[in-house]
Amino acid sequence: MNIAVHSKPKIHIALVESDPLRLVGFRALLESESDLEMISASLPEIAVQTKVDVVLIGDRVGQNLFDTISNVKTMHPNLPIIVIGPNRDDETSLNAIVAGAKGYVFDGAPPREFAQAIRVVSQGSVWAPWRVLSMFVELAITQPKRMRPGVNAVITDREKQVLQMLVSGLTNKEIGAPLGIVERTVKAHIAKLMRKIGVHNRIELSVHAVARSLVTLPAN
Repeated sequence: MNIAVHSKPKIHIALVESDPLRLVGFRALLESESDLEMISASLPEIAVQTKVDVVLIGDRVGQNLFDTISNVKTMHPNLPIIVIGPNRDDETSLNAIVAGAKGYVFDGAPPREFAQAIRVVSQGSVWAPWRVLSMFVELAITQPKRMRPGVNAVITDREKQVLQMLVSGLTNKEIGAPLGIVERTVKAHIAKLMRKIGVHNRIELSVHAVARSLVTLPAN
């Protein structure tokens, strides 16, 4: 009797990096992960590529970092982006997420962290240092006029449950399991919440939820 072996679906990654040595290094890193596959490394290729799940952008593209993020978002608005940058550069981390990135990983992070960040972001969640999220919250509290419209939106009990788990860093699948709903329904709840509140990504949604005391920030 033949037994079918089911492997994890591949996560296809495009890497935008100006340093050829780092490009080689990232290729080697990803080759050790059976479910991760790099398929492209330039903006023109990303523009026409239909099988990209996550884009990695090295901050060594210099002053063009945020232009690069903007270009990717213009080509593929829903394509998640992770920026790879220097440690302890909270300002760049913050600005990258504001610009539309779904994650920020320090370039000195261990290989397993890179792999985990890619998997988490590809599943619809975010990957960023808690201190950067705290900066978002502090900014929202001290400068409330910078908050987006929708602050008085009515949030249902189920939406609050989803928000609390979202702020805790759970993926769509991890949110749906205890609530007894599928990932597609979780995505629908989150999309509706973003429309209600007037934000553009999950980071902004999490920040708004904490700043307005809709949920509590996890202890860590």
